[in-house]
Amino acid sequence: MIYPPQHVKQILRTLQSREHQAFLVGGCVRDMLLDIVPQDWDICTSALPSQIMELFPGSRPTGIQHGTVTVVVNNHEVEVTTFRKEDQYQDHRHPDNVSFVSDLTTDLSRRDFTINAMAVSSEGDLVDPFYGMDDLNRRVIRCVGDPDIRFNEDALRMYRALRFSARYDFSIDEITKISIRKNAPSAQYLAAERIRDELQKILQSDHTDRMNEIAWMHLLDRFCTPVRPVPDFTDLSKLKKHAHIRWAGFCHVLKHAGWIQSASQLLHALRMDNRTIKICSTCSLLLDTNPPEDRIGWKKALSKYGTDSVECAAMIADWLNGTKYQKEVSSILRSGECFSLKYLAIDGKDLMEHGYSGPVLGEMLQFLLDYVIEHPENNKRELLIQLAGDHEET
Repeated sequence: MIYPPQHVKQILRTLQSREHQAFLVGGCVRDMLLDIVPQDWDICTSALPSQIMELFPGSRPTGIQHGTVTVVVNNHEVEVTTFRKEDQYQDHRHPDNVSFVSDLTTDLSRRDFTINAMAVSSEGDLVDPFYGMDDLNRRVIRCVGDPDIRFNEDALRMYRALRFSARYDFSIDEITKISIRKNAPSAQYLAAERIRDELQKILQSDHTDRMNEIAWMHLLDRFCTPVRPVPDFTDLSKLKKHAHIRWAGFCHVLKHAGWIQSASQLLHALRMDNRTIKICSTCSLLLDTNPPEDRIGWKKALSKYGTDSVECAAMIADWLNGTKYQKEVSSILRSGECFSLKYLAIDGKDLMEHGYSGPVLGEMLQFLLDYVIEHPENNKRELLIQLAGDHEET
């Protein structure tokens, strides 16, 4: 088991020295028990927010309405939250009312899954009222209490269940799985960005087959037109874990299964960033056409569509068909051969000095680029200036 760093222990002991209960809680406990170094350390306490801020000068009320204070100790930030219970979730995401309590078990009972509903004291004692440790050992994702209640409180938990399943290679408890499929329609109340972030974490994991369950459970219905059979995303894990590559592969599988009309349509609906939309859309276009037949063709594709899109398309084509296009593209990129105006040995200023202007200038730059793509050894300033002059005279 991994133990918390000194600044975390200091916060726990300071709270306890004033007769407040204080525990590590949630994800950091889960990860410690799995021998994974936690990315964040969260503390829950019986102390009220005002008492926390009094004990730790310089702390910030980052979620005061929910009892959360960000405590700063030795330049380290730790979220400290008062024990609480939550009532009613009319928007399927945020509680209508939060009230502070003095009981740790009540606080743990509001959490999503048993593996996230454990706490550890500063002495290392485990508090596990919902048998999360048993579920860790069984490698199972199971809701705390009634899964229908948990998912109606916060619909994002349905996606989180699959995300934890993918991250740790855990199965999902059968009752929890049935409840997800039953409550999938409530996903319509979630912000698309929140769903996108959960899907991306699954796509960038080693277990992209969990996207099969996402589709089967109707958690993509808001963005797709489901038809049978359910697409198989298992082999996406063979692609590099770069976000845009996994998204491009995901969109390709969905499109060819008839679930979406275009990558652009899906990614816009998920509020994806413009760069990823452009790469995935262009990649889809390239995959739906005949690939270049030779090195010159790949350089022209790089010139027209950009490095990211062409590399992405080459990788996915290799993944789908066993080709070796990525090897050719990588060879071009390593060679330093010119395929864009950026690397051309002559620029617009040079041509202006030789009388070119307006549209004719742009046409000449493109002519010279096309020439150099076919004759990379001739990407030399003097030669290109001479060629431009000869062309003008002609």
